[in-house]
Amino acid sequence: MPRPRKWRKVCCLPDSNEFGPLDFPVQEKLFVNMTVDEYETIRLIDLEGLSQEECASQMNVARTTVQGIYSEARKKIAKSLVNGNILRIEGGDYKLCEGDTDCCCNVRCHKRRCRGLDNSDNT
Repeated sequence: MPRPRKWRKVCCLPDSNEFGPLDFPVQEKLFVNMTVDEYETIRLIDLEGLSQEECASQMNVARTTVQGIYSEARKKIAKSLVNGNILRIEGGDYKLCEGDTDCCCNVRCHKRRCRGLDNSDNT
C-alpha cells in the first residue's frame, strides 16, 4: 500500500486560473490541468528565484518531490504554449498558509505582499 501524499504548503491561490489563446472556441479537450502545488513551484522557482531546496523547505516537502512537481508543471506549460491549449489551474494536494510572519521559512510571504502587509519589497 503506497504512503499517503503529503500536503504541500501554498501561500495563495492564483488571481486567474485559466490562461490560453483568445481566438479559439472553448472545447474541453483543449484544456491542460495544472494543480495549485505545480503552480506554486513555478511561482517560487521561476518568479521568486528560489532554488529547488528553498522551494521544498517553503512548501514543506522533500526536494525530490519539488523536482517532480516542477518537471510536470513545466511540461504542462510547454504543452499549453506549443499546442495552443488552455491552461487551467485547480486541485492538488495543498494547504494554504495563514500569511503570518513565520509561514514561509524566512521568505517574504506572497499572501502578505498581495494584501499589502509586507512593505519590505518596493517593487
